[in-house]
Amino acid sequence: MYTSSKPYFYGTGRRKKSVARVRIVPGTGVITINKKDIDEYFGLETLKLIVNQPFAATGTAGKFDIIALVNGGGLSGQAGAIRHGLARALVQADENYRPALKAAGFLTRDPRMKERKKYGLKAARRAPQFSKR
Repeated sequence: MYTSSKPYFYGTGRRKKSVARVRIVPGTGVITINKKDIDEYFGLETLKLIVNQPFAATGTAGKFDIIALVNGGGLSGQAGAIRHGLARALVQADENYRPALKAAGFLTRDPRMKERKKYGLKAARRAPQFSKR
């Protein structure tokens, strides 16, 4: 885990099966995910945009360094989890950011989860192929 003598703010974010532990430290805007740079960790530009959305909503781009540890799920779910944790950490840093983040929907946990597979079916809703004869 990242250790620092600087004061930091913490937020836990979740999305699907992903859990992100996000620390923000006053800094220059360096984003580290699982000890890798964001460009190295997320190949797609859209995922990087998702992670940076809370900064865009609050106008704090470049004011904080992010140290995120994320596990579980896929890359898209992990990006959503980091966004959720980052929004929570920003609110901890300054309560005045809450209205902007709440209006954008970044503080709300996305409840959508994978549906369980049911017996008699091939997947959650996919039924075996039907044939009259």
